[in-house]
Amino acid sequence: MLRRLILQVVGSCLIVNLFSTVAADDSFRARTFNYDYIAYVEWLDSLLRENEIPGAALAIVSREGIMHLQTWGVREVDQRAPVTTDSIFRIASMSKTFAGAAATLLVEQNLQTWETRISDLFPDLRLGNGVSYRSITLKQVASHSTGLMPHAYSNLLDDGIGYERIKNRFADIPAVCKPGRCYGYQNVVFSLIGDVVEESTGSSYGQYLEEQIFRPLGMVSASVGLDPYQYDANATVPHTKRQGQWRPVATNPAYYTTAPAAGINASVFDMTMWLRANLGAFPELLDEGVLNQLHTPVIETPYGNYFNRWESLENAYYGIGWRIFDLSGLRVVHHGGGVRGYRSEMAFSDEANIGLVLLINAESSAINEVIPTFFEHITNTL
Repeated sequence: MLRRLILQVVGSCLIVNLFSTVAADDSFRARTFNYDYIAYVEWLDSLLRENEIPGAALAIVSREGIMHLQTWGVREVDQRAPVTTDSIFRIASMSKTFAGAAATLLVEQNLQTWETRISDLFPDLRLGNGVSYRSITLKQVASHSTGLMPHAYSNLLDDGIGYERIKNRFADIPAVCKPGRCYGYQNVVFSLIGDVVEESTGSSYGQYLEEQIFRPLGMVSASVGLDPYQYDANATVPHTKRQGQWRPVATNPAYYTTAPAAGINASVFDMTMWLRANLGAFPELLDEGVLNQLHTPVIETPYGNYFNRWESLENAYYGIGWRIFDLSGLRVVHHGGGVRGYRSEMAFSDEANIGLVLLINAESSAINEVIPTFFEHITNTL
């Protein structure tokens, strides 16, 4: 039962504090967590203001509901429209978490198996130049363990070349290890999940997400693709820094063509529903078996990315569309995102029954420490 619900409106910020008996539940008696996040939000507020981030939206949730919602700033610099909990952001690579769920649902619906070979589904597609290309499986694509050179052809996306024009070059991707033996993050290759969904269901990838995830979860403003983003009156504007000032920047449509990797638009309220689903709030949609598949490590991720340099990080893996960390003594499931003019961070702990998502309409590394600082706060290890 919820004990107290407080709504405060402060300028353009909506703050929702939800205090529940969650920490007193039997499953949490073995360890005490700090659910008084006021000091953390104050730290984040200072970080966003210090870096003059144009607009931001934060949510903290538990399995039972929303604990905190807050927004900052404006949808576009030099304009008055404020960021609200319904404002639309590009979530960039956090889109991969939905693709992982889509692949898992295909397996649960007996439309595919994790051992389905991409070459069996698409005989005319050669995936990489190694001798083992025919053995690459759906699970390896969804976990970035194909053995192919990392970030293959992301440079072409940066140059504005779309997915369909890149696919005919897949045979030229260098193989760096045997499939399943090493981690290599992908955008273009990962987007084969969309092809698998369409081949398996006869529906477009966007339609499948709408029917299987967005609509059942009540993610009423979430969408896939460039057109919904461009024509949404609540869409935020991407920003990059030029000569020390945040300025609007044009959208690169090529990344939208890799929808499983980077093609989803959503509000912070939409993302509260997604986080809660991954915490187990909606077992009729994502049951324990599905969540275990999504959140179980598949391949270890090596040092090199910003998150691998977090001081409180002990181990780092990739699962199915999600990163899995041992962070501040907790098993934490995470994904970040970054595309021209946007950054995002999202993570949750099933043990602590808490999750966080932060969306900003600025291409900034300022939020790199948002996740470790949050879990250091939760575990009192600051």
